Amino acid sequence: MKRADFILIACVVVVLVPFFIPATGFFDAFRIATLAHPYLMAFIKFAILSTLGEMLGLRIRKGVYNEKGFGIVPRMMVWGFLGMCIAMAMTIFKNGVPAFLESVAGRERGTLATIFFTPGFSWGKLGVAFAVSVLMNTIFAPVMMVFHKCTDIHILSNGGTVRGLLRPMQMSKIMPSINWSTMWNVVFKKQIPLFWFPAHTITFILPANLQVLFAAFLGVALGFILALADSSKAAK
Repeated sequence: MKRADFILIACVVVVLVPFFIPATGFFDAFRIATLAHPYLMAFIKFAILSTLGEMLGLRIRKGVYNEKGFGIVPRMMVWGFLGMCIAMAMTIFKNGVPAFLESVAGRERGTLATIFFTPGFSWGKLGVAFAVSVLMNTIFAPVMMVFHKCTDIHILSNGGTVRGLLRPMQMSKIMPSINWSTMWNVVFKKQIPLFWFPAHTITFILPANLQVLFAAFLGVALGFILALADSSKAAK
């Protein structure tokens, strides 16, 4: 392990430990802030955690957490924006999918919503959570992932600077440069159904104030998954 690894581990421990010590009041403050400012908190969570996932992926692939043109700050800005979009999508699909299922099944309005939003676990809640995850990741996730790939290319092609991020995106050049074979065969056909369907099913079973945070932590996990996949491809 390098010095940078120990520094990162120390920072993570310093940030997380107070949440597990009730006397600090960190968790209560976090919960209150999430309820009062859900989209601002979503921006902060994704900006930090999902960018960390990309940095970990870079560490696994190339042995460093940052490199010239990588653009940590622009990536944080993009992930923060996407975090707010994800929080919005979660709200829309959590409330809309139960109503959709009720209309399809001919159930009385509000019956599945009651099951879904009741605290605790039940098989009915698991079923609705899975349906919410499948529909959100089928309808919303592909668009978000393509947009995120476009911003990645835009950041790299503009030197990883904030000024470069704010330049108009040349979509006529960016879209053809995307590896659509990988996007379809790996991201859409494998990552979404095999990782995101079950992962977000778990997300929607959690208490509401933890759902966006858990979704952001999934970005860290995905960084590892993508890095290992790239490493295995490179080995071949």
